[in-house]
Amino acid sequence: MAPGEPLLEVRDLVKHFPLTRGVLFRKQIGAVKAVDGVSIDLRKGETLGVVGESGCGKSTLARLLVGLERPTSGRIHYRGEDITALSGRALTSVRRNIQMVFQDPYTSLNPRMTVGDIVGEPYEIHPEAAPKADRRRRVQELLEVVGLNPEFVNRYPHQFSGGQRQRIGIARGLALRPEIIVADEPVSALDVSVQAQVVNLLEQLQDEFDLSYVFIAHDLSVVRHISDRIAVMYLGRIAETGTDEQIYDHPTHPYTQALLSAVPVPDPEARAHRDRILLSGDVPSPADPPSGCPFRTRCWKARQRCAEVVPPLDVPPEFRESTGPAHHASACHFAEERHVVPSE
Repeated sequence: MAPGEPLLEVRDLVKHFPLTRGVLFRKQIGAVKAVDGVSIDLRKGETLGVVGESGCGKSTLARLLVGLERPTSGRIHYRGEDITALSGRALTSVRRNIQMVFQDPYTSLNPRMTVGDIVGEPYEIHPEAAPKADRRRRVQELLEVVGLNPEFVNRYPHQFSGGQRQRIGIARGLALRPEIIVADEPVSALDVSVQAQVVNLLEQLQDEFDLSYVFIAHDLSVVRHISDRIAVMYLGRIAETGTDEQIYDHPTHPYTQALLSAVPVPDPEARAHRDRILLSGDVPSPADPPSGCPFRTRCWKARQRCAEVVPPLDVPPEFRESTGPAHHASACHFAEERHVVPSE
């Protein structure tokens, strides 16, 4: 990997799930466009937050990144190598370096397996990662790293709380010492106090294991706390991307502004000065997205051009000469800065 080159580079990634009709003779009548042309970069030691409404394609993107789904088109480059073209042992080798923490700590753990077997299972798939005689000790070390008692190796998942189960999932993700962890809404099923503990644990492990994260969530406050850069998704596309300051304090895309206006504000004085944005209509179906800009059917700025031309994800022309925080990529023909929530 050349100096300055992204560790993970995604270009024009597309995943369409076919819609079929018929029993004996199945015929494709359409497709669900879950991911529809996503381009993102992840640098070494960085956390990229991906945020958006339910159904916008975040989880499908996560599964594509770790190879659980095959893309319809597009490319995923890991350390400069196109991993979408790999299969067999070559793909298995890459998967060792890109691991996943799943959303639901209840269903992502096999209830018939002990914690020791769950965390040690990656060693069965990748036996070169740890000698067989050394695996129990490795598993106990991992449990201790994530804040669990090493003696819990013989317990079963039902004997743990939700937060403890997610720690087990994190330990399993760390077993092979990956470079990248894709965390698919890892705290959405947990209580608020437990969410903070798990997020703090992830930050601690990032420093300790030199990890890079793709952190997916719909809670904007959690994403801001942990992320270096943020990508906002809507209907399978990236609407806006930038640093946490650029996205939260200087949003230029109408969808990002609407999302931020819906975030609960604990300070009554700040809440009174919040610029509340109420969107009209429902989220379009990914099986039949709007032409042009996917957000145009709910956008108060929509014009005829929005229906005819897909806006590119780029720095808007009016901000290209600027060096301020509004200088970041936004997929909107009429992007403009709007302060939705008073700055802290």
